[in-house]
Amino acid sequence: MLKPIALALLASLMTAPALAATKAADPYTPRPYVTLKHPAWSKDAVLYQLNTRQFTREGTFKAAEAQLPRLKALGIDIIWLMPINPIGVENRKGTLGSPYSVKDYYGVNPEFGTLADLKSFVAAAHRQGMHVILDWVANHTAWDNPIHKLHPDWYEHDWKGANRPTPWWDWSDIIDLDYSKPALRRYMTDAMKYWVRAADIDGFRCDVAGYVPLDFWENARAELDRIKPVFMLAEFDQRDVHRKAFDASYAWKWNNAMADIAVGKADVGALFGYYSETESAWPDAAMRMTYTENHDQNAWEGTEFERFGKALPNAIVLSFVGEGIPLIYNGQEAGNPKRLKFFERDPIEWRDHPNNDLFKRLIAFRKAHPALWNAPWGAAMTPVVNTAPTKVLSFVRAKNGDKVFALFNLSGDTQTISFTDGPSDGSYVDFADSTPQTITRSSSVKLAPWSYRILAAPR
Repeated sequence: MLKPIALALLASLMTAPALAATKAADPYTPRPYVTLKHPAWSKDAVLYQLNTRQFTREGTFKAAEAQLPRLKALGIDIIWLMPINPIGVENRKGTLGSPYSVKDYYGVNPEFGTLADLKSFVAAAHRQGMHVILDWVANHTAWDNPIHKLHPDWYEHDWKGANRPTPWWDWSDIIDLDYSKPALRRYMTDAMKYWVRAADIDGFRCDVAGYVPLDFWENARAELDRIKPVFMLAEFDQRDVHRKAFDASYAWKWNNAMADIAVGKADVGALFGYYSETESAWPDAAMRMTYTENHDQNAWEGTEFERFGKALPNAIVLSFVGEGIPLIYNGQEAGNPKRLKFFERDPIEWRDHPNNDLFKRLIAFRKAHPALWNAPWGAAMTPVVNTAPTKVLSFVRAKNGDKVFALFNLSGDTQTISFTDGPSDGSYVDFADSTPQTITRSSSVKLAPWSYRILAAPR
């Protein structure tokens, strides 16, 4: 038995701070996995990738700035500028080279304009309530980047001791950096901070982010956030990038699943696999970027029309109403029908196209329904079991009184379905024409081939 004096001593030791410390050290106490804080302005954001070289006839920041009111009217929130740095000449591909072959991390490509032009573009976007992120190429440089001669030890080498491009790919115009070098990490972090300070940039899309050690990105994010809240997008499809470094990452598996369904290589089960993995293995705060086109796919794999065919409207709409942060690649709103050249000037032919109205309506609908917002603000997708599960994807997203019921016929045949499980019952308004719709267990819904229905509960 403890004596009274021993009991008193034990009680004094177990003060509130001591108890808190004990609890914090408990390995069985759950702690949040994601520790970064998303900027508040990203909660319902839609991304727009802008390829400066092809965006306008002039191919300049000044010409692009004149288009900002149109992007604002479309509903765009975050503009992702493809790399703005000077491009290497040594081993250059094509006439103008790849924007991803960076010759100077502190410079502006004269093809696009000057630093003053870039700053003017960013300031104009800010005045209209939009934000701008830069494409950042940290994995490799051009052969003639000055740091190659100044710091040859910052680069990887092949078995012969020579500099090398990223292995296995035809990236002969670049050479890989070696992130085991602390001085390189400091240099690259300082260069990123420079653009936030000098041009008021709001974050970065990070090229082949998974090829660079994650701890580099985690530290860079922390240093950037000390300047201002930033938004970071990783070109990578991996859960752990979200812990301390990136707000968003590529939903490659979503895009591939939709493309496979479109050409008959898969059915709705491919999307079940993607969404099941997202819900089970990814943190709730992770934004997955859903898209039907980007610069790589347009240039090397085919246009959205080539890849998705009759399934394209379904793919576009699902990218906006399903879980994820949606991306529009410049020219999609004009129904750009061509593969834009990557190493040459090849301006987009702007025209009126139904896609423009579809994007505009989808963005407005998404902003009006908090259940559809980006993680962690929006709602998770709850499956609704229907009588054609391999042909029709159906789900509800509901949160704080807001509810959206979505149905997609992902087949070339008419489907008439009913629902056997899930929170589908209710009164709705149709996204297409604002007509009222009531759904019960006894209801049946007819869907034309490759069609969709988006229903929102009135509030």
